[in-house]
Amino acid sequence: MGKYIRTLTVVYDAEIGLREIPLLRGAILGILGEKADLLYHNHTGTDTFRYAYPLIQYKRLKGKAAIVCIERGVDIVGEVLVNTPKSIRLGDREVALNVEKIIPSRMLVQVWNEMFDYRISRWIPLNTKNYVAYQALDSLVGKVTMLENLLKANLLSMLKGLDIRLEQALQLRLTTLSDPYVLYNKGVGLTAFNATFACNLSVPTHLGIGKNGSIGYGIVRQLKNNQEQNNEENDTREDLSTTVCGG
Repeated sequence: MGKYIRTLTVVYDAEIGLREIPLLRGAILGILGEKADLLYHNHTGTDTFRYAYPLIQYKRLKGKAAIVCIERGVDIVGEVLVNTPKSIRLGDREVALNVEKIIPSRMLVQVWNEMFDYRISRWIPLNTKNYVAYQALDSLVGKVTMLENLLKANLLSMLKGLDIRLEQALQLRLTTLSDPYVLYNKGVGLTAFNATFACNLSVPTHLGIGKNGSIGYGIVRQLKNNQEQNNEENDTREDLSTTVCGG
């Protein structure tokens, strides 16, 4: 059964780097202090986490700082809009933070009888266990099949977090896949990919899936034309080679 999902994207006029996205989250949490709702940080204690789909996500969209709020996250984002000062500190620099635009959206998320084209950027599908299994595969077909299954699992995890149950099978096929590259978060190297895929699920734009989806990783965007794809690629890592995985 499908479900209408509300999103609200707040885009600021401040340009930030990809590595500054976690700093954006830290700055927002610093502004809200102890009154910050759990959804802003997903920590339930000093060393424990809320293991559920993140409903407030921090992004870099077309080079600019942004926050994407989903469902209940939409209801509490006013805390940020009301309390954010004119400037914040990102690491060692002061950044003016003015709202450039606010984009509300409501989309029916469900499976359809047609396929949609998507791009996923800075996607981290592999954990310690399945990385070993991935490396042990000696064929490109085997690796692509494994990544397709992991991408399906990421999407199904998102649906579970949004309380959506499917009445039809989720169909997905990777169409292009970048060479793997390494991204660092808190000093830990993570294997990442950029990819395009076809899927029969409608997915709201800019939602993050997979590991670290709340801080700018695994961003999914629907592609409607080649120019749009080129524009979105400029917002991610530019020096990637691409391997074609199918027609």
